[in-house]
Amino acid sequence: MCPLRIVVDQPADWRPYYPSDDLISAADFLADERLSPQHDAATHVINLCAGLDYLDTGYYVSLLAQARGQRVLPSVETLNQLSRKALIDLQLESLAPLLGDLSRRGALSGDELTLRVMFGECQDPALAKLARRLFERLPCPLLEARFSHRGDGWRLSRLKPLPLTSLAPDEQDLFASALNRHSRKVWRTPKARRRYRFDLAILVDPQEALPPSNKSALKQFIRAGRRLGIDVSLITRRDAGRLAEFDALFIRETTALDHHTYRMARRAEHEGLVVIDDPRSILRCTNKVYLHALLRAKHIACPDGLLLHRDDLTALPGKVADLTYPMVLKVPDGAFSRGIVKIESHAQLVEEARRLFDSSALLLLQEWLPTEYDWRIGVLDGQVLFASRYYMARGHWQIYQHANGKVKSGGFSTHPPHEVPPAVLKAALKATRLIGDGLYGVDLKQIGERVVVIEINDNPNVDAGIEDAVMGARLYERIMAVFLERMEARRRLQR
Repeated sequence: MCPLRIVVDQPADWRPYYPSDDLISAADFLADERLSPQHDAATHVINLCAGLDYLDTGYYVSLLAQARGQRVLPSVETLNQLSRKALIDLQLESLAPLLGDLSRRGALSGDELTLRVMFGECQDPALAKLARRLFERLPCPLLEARFSHRGDGWRLSRLKPLPLTSLAPDEQDLFASALNRHSRKVWRTPKARRRYRFDLAILVDPQEALPPSNKSALKQFIRAGRRLGIDVSLITRRDAGRLAEFDALFIRETTALDHHTYRMARRAEHEGLVVIDDPRSILRCTNKVYLHALLRAKHIACPDGLLLHRDDLTALPGKVADLTYPMVLKVPDGAFSRGIVKIESHAQLVEEARRLFDSSALLLLQEWLPTEYDWRIGVLDGQVLFASRYYMARGHWQIYQHANGKVKSGGFSTHPPHEVPPAVLKAALKATRLIGDGLYGVDLKQIGERVVVIEINDNPNVDAGIEDAVMGARLYERIMAVFLERMEARRRLQR
């Protein structure tokens, strides 16, 4: 039987239940970076924390469990869906016939109903099928669903995770037995619905200051796609309702989890489109804490560092006593060198950590590795696409310098892959295999013989005049050819 970890905010939250050796506090779970992938990858993690919102402690429990290769409930994908009513509606749009049937049989009455679901079970036997369906669509240990009756029938009006400490004594009995039954089952992932057309949408934001592709590159994508028989259209977030018209979605707008880019990627995948950046890649790449844990778990060279939790502020002197400054302090989801602070002293670390903890329960503190440039290796479908050097902004230690509302960046040079040190290419390809088979930009530093992966970007720049300096128009054709191959593969599956 696979080992089980039950994560709670505080051990006292488990007081109503039998003591368990499987129990662990969130603080201990997050602090345990010694987990061995060989011994712990099969672990099942049940996250019963109350703070499941984006970047809260419970969120990081699920995030780091996934980074460590563990099977966690709820997954970060589920948490992100639960935070957005539109994504909940997408997952539960098939509930209407069941609600209608329950109403006709008298299982639903009045104008409102609140249903508490524990691992797919509930207290009312008449609503057992509804509880099971909610859990199958959005697997979360404890859910509270609110339904309301309108003129055209019953509808789900609210769905949210339920804190363990909110359960009444009779609900605690059901929870304990449901947990016992669930922990002996095999977890399954629902299949996505598929639809097929040969039109490709490129998502852009015309107002974005630092877009992943400039206007000339977008024109090249359109030309390359049409040469291959793909009708390419530019869309914006306002076109989310049109996604089902297309066969594929290519995101050329800077991505983030708590953002419409992630929601549109999810919706496109739900509609059966080929998607780059796919939601899983966005999830795995946009959080530096996740990447730090993932690279360490898989023994891929990355900067030395440690995770700081909000509760570490009082114990910070002891935790960082052996560090040598300067260091680099990072918020989890910064982009374009934002949210990254060079730390010169312990006093500055305390000051900056206190400020950044206002927006995130975890921060990443890493060694400072000064170099003249970073390598950016573009990888698509598991193969090297381009190789560029991004030089530091003049007089600054980062590629991008943000000052007085302006952004300055360093120069660049793009090289044929055979001119790149083999160790750099090997590390980039090894890192992207942990993420998926999409389009990625791996940032690496080379210090002597040492090569380290700084981060993996799910939405790398492909700009005319920079990343295409070696391949020219062939770069855009290669990307469009991957879309074409995947769309054709999906069509063959449909036949």
